[in-house]
Amino acid sequence: MRLNPVSSLILKTSIALIIYWCCANTNAVAQVHYYENGSPWNRKANSGPDANVPGWFYNLGITGLRVELTADQPKTLLVRYVFPDSPAHRKILAGDRIVGVDGKLFTNAHQNGYGMKVFGAVGPISEFAQSLELSQAKKANGRLKLMVRRGSEQRNIVLNVGKRYGAYADSFPASCEKTDLILSELLDALVQNQKPDGSFGNAVHNTFAPLALLASGKRKHLEAAERCVQFHCRETKSKDNRVAGLINWRYMSAAIVVSEYYLQTKKSWVIPELQQIHDYLADSQYLKMSQIKPSSKESHPNSYPKGPADARGGWGHNPGFEGYGPIAMLTGQGALAYAMLHRCGIKVDRSKHDAAYDFLRRATGANGYVWYEDQLGGGPESWADMGRTGAAGIANFLSPYDDSVYLQRAKKHAQVIGTHPESFPDTHGSPVMGMGYTALAANVDPASFRQLMDSNRWWFTLAQCHNGGFYYQPNRDNAGYGADARMLTSSVVAFIFSIPKHNLIVTGKK
Repeated sequence: MRLNPVSSLILKTSIALIIYWCCANTNAVAQVHYYENGSPWNRKANSGPDANVPGWFYNLGITGLRVELTADQPKTLLVRYVFPDSPAHRKILAGDRIVGVDGKLFTNAHQNGYGMKVFGAVGPISEFAQSLELSQAKKANGRLKLMVRRGSEQRNIVLNVGKRYGAYADSFPASCEKTDLILSELLDALVQNQKPDGSFGNAVHNTFAPLALLASGKRKHLEAAERCVQFHCRETKSKDNRVAGLINWRYMSAAIVVSEYYLQTKKSWVIPELQQIHDYLADSQYLKMSQIKPSSKESHPNSYPKGPADARGGWGHNPGFEGYGPIAMLTGQGALAYAMLHRCGIKVDRSKHDAAYDFLRRATGANGYVWYEDQLGGGPESWADMGRTGAAGIANFLSPYDDSVYLQRAKKHAQVIGTHPESFPDTHGSPVMGMGYTALAANVDPASFRQLMDSNRWWFTLAQCHNGGFYYQPNRDNAGYGADARMLTSSVVAFIFSIPKHNLIVTGKK
C-alpha cells in the first residue's frame, strides 16, 4: 500500500515517538505505593479544584480522567471520576475500566510499592501516556482511541484531546514549543493566584514560584516575584523565637529566593534583610550539644546524638535539635543558602559552611546518593528518592570555595540521578519539592539532566490538567494532597521548565 505524503508523515512521527518512549522507559516499573487501608485513594481535597473528586486518584493528562490502580486487575485503569467539560465528559463513566489504547490491550501489569525495583511507570500508566502524547502531536489527528470495559461490554471510545499543546520535543524542556506554551500559562497562573501578602502558600510554594517568575525576565513576573521577596523579608529576622513548626524550612526558602532576587536586581535594601536571614541560619545550625533542647531526648531518643560529632553541621525542622534533629534535605538547602549569601557579599563563616558540607559528605554513599541523615542507610550502590541528593548536588556545585572537591561531589550527585531517574516524582516529604532540587542537581551534568527528563516524560504528560495547571499525583509518602496541591505542583513544574533558560544563579547563570 502506498501512503500519501500526509499519512506517511504521520506514520513517521508516530514511529519516532514510539521508539523514543520505549527507550526512555526501559527501567521504570511502578506508579504509586498504595495500601490495604485504602491510602492514598481514600484521601480527599476538601476545597480547591479537586474538591468534587471522591479521592486522590491518578490524573490522566488533559483527558479529564482520574483513575485508580487496583491489585485485582493490574492491567487496567479503574475510572473513578470524570471532570465536566473535559474531553472524556459524557463519553467515559465512573466505574468504567480502561483496558487498552489504540486498539491494543495494555500489555504490562503495574507494580506496587516503594524501592529500587518498583519506581517508575511501566504498565497501563506508561502505555496510556505514550498514546496520549502521540495523539496530540502536531502531525497527528488529536484523537485518543481507548478500549473501555463497561460492565460485561467492551467498547471503543474516541476522545478529542486536540493538538493545541502538541508533543514534547526530544530536547524538552529546552527548545520545545509545548514547554514554552505551558510555561507561559503557568507563570501567568502564578501571578493570578498570588496571595495579597505576596506569598504563594507554604515554604515550598514560596521557593519555586518566585524562582520561576524571576527566571522569566518579564516585568509582570518580576513584580510578582518582588512581592514574594518582600513577604520573605517581613517574615524573617535575626532572632526568631516563634514556636510554629518547621520554621527552618521558611528561612531556607527566604535565603535562596531573596539572594537570587538580589543577584538579579542588586537593590541595596535587600542586603540588611539578607544579613538577618544569615544570622538566623547561623544560630539555628546545629554545631554543639549545648544547643539541644532537653525535651528532644525524651520525645525522639533514637535521634539523640551519641556524641559531639553526630549530626554536627546540619539543620533540622526547627532549632534546638527538635524532633528528628538535623536531616540531609534541610542541610543541603542550608549549604546552598550559605553559598548564595556569600555571592551577595554576606560574610559567611567558612567553618560553619564546611560543617554543613561535611554533614552531606557523611550522608553520601559511594555512588553519590544522599541518605536521610548523616549516616548511611544502605549499601554502597543503594538508592531511593533523589530530593536530598539534588539539594546536596546544587549546594556543592555553587560552593564559593576554590577547591575541585565540591565540583567533583556535585557531578557525582548529578550522575547518580541520571543513572537512576525512576524515583523522580516519588521522593520523600514533599515529592514535588524533591523534583525541583533533583532537576537542579541533574542540570549540573547535561547527560544526567537529559536522562532524567526522558525517563519522566510520562509524568509531565499525565500531570497536566485539562483545565490548566499540573496535578499532584499520588506518591510514596502520600502526603500533601489538598486544596493547594495543584498550585504547588504548578510552581515546581514552572521552575523545572525554566531551568534551560539559565536565567538564575541556581540554574547556571554566569
